Amino acid sequence: MQLTKLKNDLKLITAPMSGTKTITVLVMVGTGSKYEDKKNSGVSHFLEHMFFKGAKKWKNTLAISSEMDGIGADFNAFTSKEYTGYWIKTEQSKLELVLDLLSDMYFNSKLDAKEIECERGVIIEEFNMYLDNPMMHIEDVFENLLYGDTPAGRDTIGTKETILGVQKKDFVDYFNSQYNVNNTTVCLAGDIKDNKKAENLVNKYFNSKIFEKRGKNFIEKSKVIENQKIPQIKMEYKKTDQAHLSLGVRAYSYDDNDRVITRMLSLILGGSMSSRLFINLRERNGLAYYVRTSSEAYTDTGYLTTSAGVPVDKIDKAIKIILDEYKKIKNSLVSPKELKRAKDLLKGKFAIQMEVSDNLANWYSRQAVLENTILRVKNKDLKQKNLLSPDQYLKNINKITAVDIQKVAKDIFVNEGLNLAVIGSFKDKNKFKRLLKV
Repeated sequence: MQLTKLKNDLKLITAPMSGTKTITVLVMVGTGSKYEDKKNSGVSHFLEHMFFKGAKKWKNTLAISSEMDGIGADFNAFTSKEYTGYWIKTEQSKLELVLDLLSDMYFNSKLDAKEIECERGVIIEEFNMYLDNPMMHIEDVFENLLYGDTPAGRDTIGTKETILGVQKKDFVDYFNSQYNVNNTTVCLAGDIKDNKKAENLVNKYFNSKIFEKRGKNFIEKSKVIENQKIPQIKMEYKKTDQAHLSLGVRAYSYDDNDRVITRMLSLILGGSMSSRLFINLRERNGLAYYVRTSSEAYTDTGYLTTSAGVPVDKIDKAIKIILDEYKKIKNSLVSPKELKRAKDLLKGKFAIQMEVSDNLANWYSRQAVLENTILRVKNKDLKQKNLLSPDQYLKNINKITAVDIQKVAKDIFVNEGLNLAVIGSFKDKNKFKRLLKV
């Protein structure tokens, strides 16, 4: 892997892979829904959609999709709370065409008013899809519980009101402020035979004078203030056949070394079909079809949570089981056998993920963008850390001990840090308050 600054200061990552004939180009921008205010909530995600609606050379959606389908490419985009990415994966000989297309989308998206109006309906239906799927929506409810009515707590997609209200000027202003050279990373991963040739191609298509006009009114994300002193509960009333819950705690931010230990902790608790909560909730008690424990680490906050869909009349029992497992893992050391199994699970899954160029591109780009954000927000005088290779990451995983896991568990599994989000036919919070103890 090589990280290079181009002539215009654009960051380029090249990550060659052996044994593949494909290459992925990922353009990642360090902005997302945390960089919005209440009025333009959802503009990051909406703008991502508009990238595929036509640019200067490729005039419309059909022109873009036909070009990509014509070479058998995979292409898509994603928006999170702290970054937005646009990627194309193709056969290696089509690299220049892909760079031409992505740079046209990046610099020359038309943001046509008629297309904006049309896309509102698409995004409203995407919004409705999430609301109709409690298994997906419960995590949004959980984050809203943690961070409230702030950019960190609002859904990335926005609200129906903001989706319907955003106008072309809002897109243009956001585009010009956030999509600048200092906030953008281009990554090429896969069949790269000549790093210098790849660098020259990126220079050719991304060394645009348009960059000089952008970023002058950059909007920094709002600072997240965490000051939880008692357990918190948020209920969203909905008549469902299941009660969907997310029960978790605040944890560590992206630049905290303990976030990696938290990842291992989540795997042991509910990260696989042999994990403690999967076995206990599903296999032994028959209380859930899906159950998962996951961890999230943003640049300024983090959390661990367990989600499950359980019978409405047995939600109390499910909550008790989850909390019992939280207690056990903080009061007793994980056995050597269980720790080894969790490490081998993570290493195996990770190896499978890193076999493909799109995942490798995401791995390096995400690091670069988040590290850049941390430097910008916390200390501009520090130098960016070296990007961690997959092998280096696995070495860090191997160093984790049972004592490390117990230390983190004791730190995060405390009564005042408990948070319970519920979607179901419940209206009385008192039903759950008495249960939230570890």
